[in-house]
Amino acid sequence: MSLDSIDVKILEVLQNNARVSISDLSKQVNLSLSAVSERLRKLENSNIIEQYTTIIKPSAMEKELSVLMLVSLENTTGSTVKELQAFVDNADEILECHHITGEYDYALKITTKNTETLEKLMSSIKSINGVRHCQTNVILSSSKKRYSVVPIAGK
Repeated sequence: MSLDSIDVKILEVLQNNARVSISDLSKQVNLSLSAVSERLRKLENSNIIEQYTTIIKPSAMEKELSVLMLVSLENTTGSTVKELQAFVDNADEILECHHITGEYDYALKITTKNTETLEKLMSSIKSINGVRHCQTNVILSSSKKRYSVVPIAGK
């Protein structure tokens, strides 16, 4: 599905507020309710809109510490990867897991309560058979956070 400028505007409005009503959305993009509803249905059915979600403020859940942890494995095949992935899947404090290139094999974004809970999590990760090395970097502040790509007309 190729996006036109109206689709892009719809996506931009939704990125700013996914709970906007169809009525408000139709006013903002200058289309009828039925036209906006049809465009939304097409954007959803084509998987351009992957999901609607709620972003929870970490401090509201007493999560005050965010880190990026780089993990190096002895090898990236077999049981080590499966064990690491199973651990990651079950650890609610690990928000993101990325298989990466370079000196390390995985990058984890972790948000946790404090250094004590981080230390427990780090110990658990380091105890996985085949984990060679970890490097943990505390996030002091974030100057930019985007949760999705920017929509582009014609794509």
